[in-house]
Amino acid sequence: MFIVSFPYAVLQGGYWAIIAMVLVAYICCYTGKILVQCLYEEDETGKRVRVRNSYVEVAEEVLGKTIGGKIVNCAQIIELLMTCILYVLLCGDLLDGSFPGLIDLSSWIVLSTFFLLPCAFLQTLQSVSWLSFWCTVAHMAINAIIIIFCLTRASVWKWSEVQLKIDIWTFPISLGIIVFSYTSQIFLPTLEGNLVNRKKFSCMMHATHASAAGFKAIFSYIGFLTWGVATQEVITNNLPTQTFKIIVNVILVAKALLSYPLPYFAAVELIETALFQGRGISVFPSCLNDKKELKIWAIALRFGLVLFTMLLAIGIPYFAILMSLIGSFTGTMLSFVWPCHFHLRLRWYRMKWYEKATDIIIILLGLVFGSIGIYYSAHALAQAVHGLPTDPYKTHMPVAPKLVKISEPKSDNN
Repeated sequence: MFIVSFPYAVLQGGYWAIIAMVLVAYICCYTGKILVQCLYEEDETGKRVRVRNSYVEVAEEVLGKTIGGKIVNCAQIIELLMTCILYVLLCGDLLDGSFPGLIDLSSWIVLSTFFLLPCAFLQTLQSVSWLSFWCTVAHMAINAIIIIFCLTRASVWKWSEVQLKIDIWTFPISLGIIVFSYTSQIFLPTLEGNLVNRKKFSCMMHATHASAAGFKAIFSYIGFLTWGVATQEVITNNLPTQTFKIIVNVILVAKALLSYPLPYFAAVELIETALFQGRGISVFPSCLNDKKELKIWAIALRFGLVLFTMLLAIGIPYFAILMSLIGSFTGTMLSFVWPCHFHLRLRWYRMKWYEKATDIIIILLGLVFGSIGIYYSAHALAQAVHGLPTDPYKTHMPVAPKLVKISEPKSDNN
């Protein structure tokens, strides 16, 4: 979904952003594979046996049930809820760009949330999967429309506007957006466990990450070449005619609404597993009655979670910067640091020296990327809240002195 902001990432990071799209894809592919390796142990005969079923169980094994599982669980919930917030905010941005001046951004966000309230009744992954299917159909249509339009403008592409230098105030924002787009580690243990042939997991990871990196790099590059420095945070807002923009944005709004249920459902599942399994097992009673139906108060809490994402979307209406901040925080930990740390702790004596070196380098990269990204994204968000440019060097630009015509004094003949 967030590929619509990738041309904006090229605006902020130039060619280095495109390189980062490929590099981060490689790192996330690697860390996804080693995370799944942590689910297995070898028995007396040397056969691999799956002894863990989730990211949280791996964390509990390494860091302990008291701290490890809770930390990773909180990070996953934050990542999923922030994804929900971004979908709601994206709907508002798209509608506001399609119908400027009709109502304000906050009103569009509230209107979009109205269509998301039925998500509170979702109880099975089967229902979510059908919504995700139609989401994919809309996604393919949008990508095709934008790419075809950009190719028709190839004769006027702005090659010279792609920068080679790194702007330290904007590149970390691009990097955070890129990292956030590859954070699939939350779902990989479940995905691998449901494969018909688990031996093909590595092949699947290579194919998906290679194709994702290639498509994102090409899409971002030609998208930026088409509009250059005028590229907006959501690329569809750059479309030339209002009618064309409305058609594309409405399809994209439908896709965003259809994308919302999956992270929302996953977040609800994690919250209910952690807090609502019943007295004696968790802090709060179970959300289900004897007939496995949601209790009234449980439905109310789910409604409240939808409204919570709406309120945060209204309170922080900066799509790309918010996405960067989340990617720099939870994205680097879930996709870079923790998988490598857990891999080193669980398989240290069975690893070759270069595997250990690779894990350590990725941990250091994750910590550096995360720290820099959090600082600069938070700074950019603070600047944006105050209506200032995200680059501080553009905040205090010298103002040209106003030229005032001074009349010559009249000669005094007396």
